[in-house]
Order: sequence, then C-alpha cells, then structure tokens
Amino acid sequence: MLTLCILGFLYEEPLHAYDLRQRISGLSGHIRPVSDGALYPALNRLQAAGHLTKHAEAGSGATPRNVLRLTDSGRAELLRRLREPAEVEVTDRNSFLILLAFLGHLPDPADQARVLRRRLEFMEQPASYFYDRGRPLRAADMTDRFRRGMLTLAGATSRADRAWLRQTIAELESAEAEERDSRPNS
Repeated sequence: MLTLCILGFLYEEPLHAYDLRQRISGLSGHIRPVSDGALYPALNRLQAAGHLTKHAEAGSGATPRNVLRLTDSGRAELLRRLREPAEVEVTDRNSFLILLAFLGHLPDPADQARVLRRRLEFMEQPASYFYDRGRPLRAADMTDRFRRGMLTLAGATSRADRAWLRQTIAELESAEAEERDSRPNS
C-alpha cells in the first residue's frame, strides 16, 4: 500500500519526501505511520524502476531538499494498479480505503465501477470474526457482550459500505451510459 500511496500522492503534484511522508501518515492513520526506514527504500525502488525522479531544490536552511516527481512510467503504473488492484486491496478494509483515496485518478468510469463491483462482490459474502465449524457467527449468536459489540459494529459498517458501493456503481454506470449515448455513431 505504501507504493500506491507514493504513486497516488505524487500523481497529484511533486512533493518533498517529508511532505509525502506526512500525507501518507495522515491517510494510513495514527496506527500505521510511515517511517523513514520504509519510505526511503520504497522511493529508491520506484526511482530505480523509472517511476519517479528526484531533484534538489533549495530548502529553508542550508540543506537542499529533494523534490519527488512522477514520470510518465510512474503515472502509467499508478493507473495500472488502480485498474487491477491486488486481492488484498479489495478485501482488506484499510487497504481498500487507501485504494479509494486515489481511484478518482482513473479516467474511465467503467474501470472505477469494475473495481467497486469487486469490493461489493467480496462484501456480499458471509463473513465474521468468529466461526463455529466453518459457519460465520452473527451478533445474535454471541453471549459475550464485547464480541457481540464487535459484530454489531461490523454489521452496521458492512451495510453502510454495501449501500455506498451500490449507489456509486449505479452513478458510474449512469455516467458511462450518458457518455456512450452522447458519442456520435461511427
């Protein structure tokens, strides 16, 4: 997810590494702040792959600051990752939220809707934090109030997620249909 964050934020504008780290930490939350020990190796890998460039710019003190900028290859890589997210980026809630933060960079509503349909398909499968012989347990099955609370909160979140996904997919499909209908016949 770190690579997706780097590509996504640099797609929007060139940034100093410090500013990039702040944005990534803000997106991933206080639980998973990004360290320099994770960020700089990722930046070096992306630079070696030709996805970003660094150039020195005068800083506020005597030390120059590196400005990071995406290359055309980096832009293409971001769009590929958004169009074809890894399974974990669709199934893991935190990973999916990071994917959502940049999904608007995909120019085609059909591609955006395809990603959201994958998430909706996953969300519609029975799941739980707790199982009994392979059967997902529900809040009503729990005698422990805290486990019941976990499942109650998860159920409410899941219902809200599915409602938002259905609504947004419908909006994207409608926009796609309007665009298709407005094209001159070939």
